[in-house]
Amino acid sequence: MSKLISHVCALVLFAVSTAVLAADTDKAAEARTAIAAKFPGVKPDQIKQSPVPGVYEVGMGADTAYVSADGKFLFSGDLYEVESRTNLTEAGRAVSRGKTLAKLDEREMIVFGPAAAKHTITIFTDVECGYCRKLHGEIDQLNKLGVRVRYLAYPRAGPGTDDWAKMEAVWCSKDRNSAITKAKQGQPVDAKCAANPVARQFELGEEMGVRGTPAIFTTSGDYIGGYLPPKDMLRELDQLKAGVAKTK
Repeated sequence: MSKLISHVCALVLFAVSTAVLAADTDKAAEARTAIAAKFPGVKPDQIKQSPVPGVYEVGMGADTAYVSADGKFLFSGDLYEVESRTNLTEAGRAVSRGKTLAKLDEREMIVFGPAAAKHTITIFTDVECGYCRKLHGEIDQLNKLGVRVRYLAYPRAGPGTDDWAKMEAVWCSKDRNSAITKAKQGQPVDAKCAANPVARQFELGEEMGVRGTPAIFTTSGDYIGGYLPPKDMLRELDQLKAGVAKTK
């Protein structure tokens, strides 16, 4: 059972009157605030009415669950609009991820490419990952195509491993760009510092539902997934950007 489902089940067990949530009123807002006070993992703005009448959506990171207005039924999974075949749950996740990515401090990232690039992608990367190395070997091509790359650390082996230590060394280096290039070429990087963002970035990846590396996200929060050759990447980014423009 996921962390989110546990929180929502606890919400139901506390018998909060979800009938109050049947309309978006001041009273409903108060109820959401009360729920958030009891469950630190859930914020008021993470509880909202879904497109389905009488069903409310609760989001936490990459997890989404739905609860009936009377609090009797809880289900998880993706919600689709049949006519358009749109994954409404994933669309909501993308919006949330986009907001999260927009708040990140680039000074804690490793960035390749000019700020004025046509596209910017944020990649959770691992120096030991084969496809991460392949993508990095083509980063000049991506930059020439107008794609700016921002790296976040996601050592898949987890804390306390050689992989983790290598990524900490990269982020502790004075020249992170050169360090990550060396590390992805299998060369040793020797650098230490009192504090680094690797643990925070790894945790963020977990929260955003990273399933492997490279995990590639657009500025709008779309999850492209894994490696794509440079020209295919540009085509995908152009298509996603056009799709976002159509919805505005």
